[in-house]
Amino acid sequence: MNLQHLKYAIEISMCGSMNEAARRLHISQPSLSKAIKNMEEELGITMFTRSSAGITLTSDGAEFLGYARQVVEQVELLEHRYFDAAPSPQLLSISTQHYAFAVNAFVEMIKKHGSDKYQFTMRETKTYEIIEDVKTLRSEVGILYMSLFNEKVMMQLLKEEGLEFNLLFKASPHIFISSQNPLASRSSVTLEDLEEYPRLTFEQGEYNSFYYSEEIFSTIPSKKSIQVSDRATLFNLLIGLNGYTISTGILSEDLNGSDIVSVPLDEKEEISVGWIVHRNTRISRMAKLYLEELERIIHYYVEKDNDKYRKKTH
Repeated sequence: MNLQHLKYAIEISMCGSMNEAARRLHISQPSLSKAIKNMEEELGITMFTRSSAGITLTSDGAEFLGYARQVVEQVELLEHRYFDAAPSPQLLSISTQHYAFAVNAFVEMIKKHGSDKYQFTMRETKTYEIIEDVKTLRSEVGILYMSLFNEKVMMQLLKEEGLEFNLLFKASPHIFISSQNPLASRSSVTLEDLEEYPRLTFEQGEYNSFYYSEEIFSTIPSKKSIQVSDRATLFNLLIGLNGYTISTGILSEDLNGSDIVSVPLDEKEEISVGWIVHRNTRISRMAKLYLEELERIIHYYVEKDNDKYRKKTH
């Protein structure tokens, strides 16, 4: 086993496909398969399971990849420092529910720490897919929310999949609505106030369980309900149909403009947003930098929202 073999394993986990990894690595698929098989025999573990659906990382493979990433990063830092070698492309994949602050942090991380070469992936996707992405190390970090309603089920699921949940922040529920919506000037609204307005939610595909919903109070029926798959469509419908969606209240004008506003929802409930990682891996340098930026962005918007609230009440 050598350094190149470690890079092979990392690339396969990123691609989820032996053929795609071979293409990116500029080697033949049989050569890559043979190298991985030899490495598995040398280590005495099975790193990947193969099926018609593609490549899946085993728990032993996840643990090995955690160490492999650390080794590759450290060797490249050493080569760059002492041998003036050109660094390999930086690698990082993030999967998240539809949060603008997660994208903001990604942007700022790249601005501050992105090198001349990088291969980054940002997936705004369904809850189940976030869990699958992190479980298989297709993504190193996942971002999702929990509430009193789904926490027990979600924590049990994460435990079964070998994943850990790390709290970022807690928030009271807010609604996002158009700045032209009649409710926009209110200091707070209730669920009863929203009954005549279309409720917008993110669809969860075949895993459309209430426990996987991205929105709190998902079990409460609505007379007008629209499911969407992306944030841009949701915001367009908020404006065009005077609809609403329920979220954390953290709203980025940099990404979303000033046409959408956040209004507190007067309900006794709490939203816990956090990040998940595989229990058997060590977080890479780029992932640590992203999480640091994520915490900074969240702190900024929370303080900004608190200042806005203080001005309204004084």
